[in-house]
This record gives sequence, structure tokens and C-alpha cells, in this order.
Amino acid sequence: QVQLVESGGGLVQAGGSLRLSCAASGSIFSINAMGWYRQAPGKQRELLATITKGGSTYYADSVKGRFTISRDNTKNTVCLQMNSLKPEDTAVYYCAAGNTWPPRGYWGQGTQVTVSS
Repeated sequence: QVQLVESGGGLVQAGGSLRLSCAASGSIFSINAMGWYRQAPGKQRELLATITKGGSTYYADSVKGRFTISRDNTKNTVCLQMNSLKPEDTAVYYCAAGNTWPPRGYWGQGTQVTVSS
């Protein structure tokens, strides 16, 4: 089993920045990919960004150029730096991990991000 704990959500004005962190613990040797998803009210969960153990990254078009995913294998953490935030970025953000791509085997509890206009 793998446990994921997110932190860093909150309220920010449009154009601002937030940094989300996700700490992994447990059977982390089984993790190859980690990533971030979000889910807005009434919408499906959306894959935003992923990073593999080797450092390969993927970004959805909706966040490309604004969000940056990074991973610290020594600390078993993954971060999502979010810049130029827009009101449409408002959602619950989830950290995910797994041994396949996209990572969906394990989930964090979610953290709310609210962007005001």
C-alpha cells in the first residue's frame, strides 16, 4: 500500500501562484509514475501532469506553460507549481501514484484550490 498526503491548496486571486505538495509513504518501491489530477464540480476528473521515476513529464494542454511538476525521489514527494492561475482552475486537486501510466493506483485525499476573479 501507498499513502499520499497533499498540502498547499488554498484561495488565490487570478494571476497568482500556488504550490501543491504530495508526500508518499508505504510501499513506494512500487511507484513509477506520480501525477496530479483535478475535479471541478459537475465535471470529470482531469489529468493535469505526470512525472515518472526517470523524470519524464507530461502536461495537459490546459496547464502546459503554466504548471510545472517536479519530483524529489529522495524525499518521496511530488510538487505542482501553478502559475498564472485562472478562475477556471478552481477545483479539488488530487495527487496520484502508480506503477503504470497514467498513475491511478493510489490517491490522496484531495486539496481545494480556489481562484477568485
